[in-house]
Amino acid sequence: MARAPVMAAGGIVLRRGAVPLVAVVRQRKRNEWVLPKGKLDDGETPKEAAHREVLEETGHAVAVHEFLGTLVYQSGGRSKVVHFWRMEADGGPVRKLTNDIKAVDWLTLDDAIARLSREYERAFLTQIGPIALAAAGLAPSPALEPTLAADDIDAAMQTLTPAEAASVDELRHGLLQKVKAWLRGEA
Repeated sequence: MARAPVMAAGGIVLRRGAVPLVAVVRQRKRNEWVLPKGKLDDGETPKEAAHREVLEETGHAVAVHEFLGTLVYQSGGRSKVVHFWRMEADGGPVRKLTNDIKAVDWLTLDDAIARLSREYERAFLTQIGPIALAAAGLAPSPALEPTLAADDIDAAMQTLTPAEAASVDELRHGLLQKVKAWLRGEA
């Protein structure tokens, strides 16, 4: 029997400046650079978990804005479903990083994408990052400036492992179901 997916939440955390910056965090255990996120606690909504996890992993108080999307991938033999919100940090850190995070870096969107250790997070941030910047009024709408051609997407898909490709297929299916529900007025 299939095990229930692990539910998690996080943020695409922006900081305003001459050039807008995006937060990425370095895990202590795996020494990987990832987007700030974590598992939901009992009784916690995804949005509440996203806010708590980002504070714990970046050390910054953040304002939580609109929902940006869901990333689904395989982790430890189970599906992990991570909901992301656009967030903005203002000022410096307000607390120490949680023990499982050893660093936080603030990078340009392109540098943040390049720094991420996991291909599926790079692909997610490549698509969602311009939307987050545009929503914050920090960049033109990505609808006006295409970021990837279909050939580029096909080439990127060829580099995925079978597990990563399956996660992309799950994400596509889930998004399609959400759009259909929205069109039927159910969402």
